[in-house]
Amino acid sequence: MALPSLEDYFPDWKEREALAEAMIPLIGQLYRKNVVVYCYGRALYNQSVTRLMKAHRYVRQLAQNELSEFETYPILVALSKLNLGPCHIDLGKLASKIIDDPKADEIDIDGFVKAQCEKVIDQTDPPLVKPQDVVLYGFGRIGRLLARLLIEKTGGGTQLRLKAIVVRKSGADDLMKRAGLLRRDSVHGSFQGTIRVDEENQCIIANGNVIRVIYASNPDEVDYAVYGISDAIIIDNTGAWKDEEGLSRHLKSNGAARVILTAPGSGKVKNIVAGINNDQIEPGDGILAAASCTTNAIVPVLKAVNDQFGIVSGHMETVHAYTNDQNLIDNFHKKNRRGRGAPLNMVITETGASSAVTKLLPELDGKLTGNAIRVPTPNVSLAILNLTLSQATTMEEISDFLRESALHGKLQRQIDFTTSPDIVSSDLVGNRHACIVDGEATIVKEDRVVLYVWYDNEFGYSCQVIRVVQKMAGIKYPLIPEDAEEMGF
Repeated sequence: MALPSLEDYFPDWKEREALAEAMIPLIGQLYRKNVVVYCYGRALYNQSVTRLMKAHRYVRQLAQNELSEFETYPILVALSKLNLGPCHIDLGKLASKIIDDPKADEIDIDGFVKAQCEKVIDQTDPPLVKPQDVVLYGFGRIGRLLARLLIEKTGGGTQLRLKAIVVRKSGADDLMKRAGLLRRDSVHGSFQGTIRVDEENQCIIANGNVIRVIYASNPDEVDYAVYGISDAIIIDNTGAWKDEEGLSRHLKSNGAARVILTAPGSGKVKNIVAGINNDQIEPGDGILAAASCTTNAIVPVLKAVNDQFGIVSGHMETVHAYTNDQNLIDNFHKKNRRGRGAPLNMVITETGASSAVTKLLPELDGKLTGNAIRVPTPNVSLAILNLTLSQATTMEEISDFLRESALHGKLQRQIDFTTSPDIVSSDLVGNRHACIVDGEATIVKEDRVVLYVWYDNEFGYSCQVIRVVQKMAGIKYPLIPEDAEEMGF
């Protein structure tokens, strides 16, 4: 069989590039109507041409099919002709339905798309009756990433709206410095958009979003109603209060309705991991916690593996990027080893993630141990899961299962999968999944499996927090196709 000419690659690329360019305005028009387009769970809105092409490439590599812009563009054109109500559409899965059909060449694209979208055509109900006000209490590493996500996802303005941040004033130029930290980030790069400061009204205006900067020392001394904020969800990313008594102080403020903590909650506070137990969020829940970044990373993989193969026992070791609570150079710290210079040392420390797992997955109670090592990198961590299964397996079997979980499973938004043989931590900065299984690093010997699970402990975790906030606010979209998994942020 003759090999394709090497000269064919460039013309093919240029054709697909042109289609990707043509897709951008169509995706944008749909997005402004709260029609959110994905490709196997990967967001296509607010993306560059090359990002769109990489999303298609990812699916071709992982799903081992022929999905390309040639297949998705006609579907997108057909979608743009319809009067669609708010929904989430997985363009890649719609295209795959046609690719997998033995009579694909005979399918009328317009008719197929119309039939798939029948339930949302001419539907005008927004995701919420009115936009949900959101306040960030604290504006550190997680707070600023949450701000970026909320601003990026404003869409038509009918969902989550970031109305204010609450901080302690640090000086006369506080507002400019806060805006500067939002504008540029040494790890995550520049803010995608425009930011300006209105000092007279104490506001940061980011991509048209007016964000009040409120100065306060305690949660219960803010009157949000003065700023036109009502029934707000307060996202506490300070970690100063972790129990019900402390977090309930937020609810004493006029205009605050609910609060969620970006850390493990203690006592009676429910810890919610998106994709795992968000069905436990009830309308009357006033206080929730989003657990830790490590818990969010390991629980989805452990649940998937336990459901499929059964876990008899295991140990998890977290190789974690250093965090703000460590010292730059040796100095006093209430925890012995964390006082040593974070950029200079590997630091053995404890983790509560293994015990948190059993609260979320009671079936694993008593089966897991865990520990952690802080290492001199600023972001992206690695969980090493050393598991004994209830049955023997093979490398191919477990890899295929985790690949399918990333593409088609109920935890598609939580579990990503990579087969890159040379991937390192910095390659995964900005990944929106709770975790990324490193398929090339997996070790299997009969019933013993070692999984290497990466996670962006800042950005990936922030995406998980936003998914919980969505659930808390009651945001739910119809899914197209109907067998697509709920996508969220």
